Amino acid sequence: MRIGNLQGTPWMITGDGEGFDIAMASAGTYASMQDLYAKWPEFAEWAAAEATSQPSGAFDPNDLEAPSPAPRQVFAVGLNYLDHISEAGLQVPDEPAVFTKFVSSLAGPHCDVILPSGNVDWEVELVVVIGKVTRTVKAQDAWSHVAGLTVGQDISERDLQLVGNPAQFSLGKSFPGFAPTGPVLVTPDEFDNPSDLEIGCYLNGEQMQKARTSQLVFPIDMLIEKLSAVLTLYPGDIIFTGTPAGVGAVQSPPRYINAGDELVSYIEGIGRLTQNFRNSSSKRMIG
Repeated sequence: MRIGNLQGTPWMITGDGEGFDIAMASAGTYASMQDLYAKWPEFAEWAAAEATSQPSGAFDPNDLEAPSPAPRQVFAVGLNYLDHISEAGLQVPDEPAVFTKFVSSLAGPHCDVILPSGNVDWEVELVVVIGKVTRTVKAQDAWSHVAGLTVGQDISERDLQLVGNPAQFSLGKSFPGFAPTGPVLVTPDEFDNPSDLEIGCYLNGEQMQKARTSQLVFPIDMLIEKLSAVLTLYPGDIIFTGTPAGVGAVQSPPRYINAGDELVSYIEGIGRLTQNFRNSSSKRMIG
């Protein structure tokens, strides 16, 4: 399944700019994305039985919003690709380096982002959306707790991120619009191998990152096992799984995002995000 959040209403995506209103087709049972995640196992059964019989209509892809717009928790994992660890000159962690991006930083797949002061960097990431209450789940069972996958950008203001000793990451990664996700949620069964997808991003048309998600140090099933051993993951929670090599901070000289720049991020089989960056004096705000 490919599911989009069309201005707050869940849609089943059946083609390019085509789909149907899940809220209407289910007579209001799944009226919002939150309803859908809260009842994910029941929804999956309903969709398997009903989706092929629903007539499709057109929609504007620019109206798509974040696939999980109101998660209880947003997790992120640092240093989770060997090539990124190497470019940063750091050691491979023994355990996942987990931090948070605050919910207020979430944005949709196509938006303007207002640049704060400091040095703003890009980090394309595969994002996991949880589909049911998850506690002490082993890796071999972890995928059964995944609603789907989407594209994310862990946009980061490096100065604030690295303030303090030891540094803390969450504030520098949580300005408004610093967690765009989308364009759709894709269920794992849609992929030949959901653990091996091409991932990358372009800045003003120049490719900055390109890798495969099979290069994760801690893959999705292991991340879910390790997180759920400590805490409860709830339906709709999201996990940013880490970024590959090619971020701006480690280039020589460092390269950061400026006003007027366009950042396009993609993952094979899911789609693209497009963020345009503006100074705070701009009248346009996050979409």
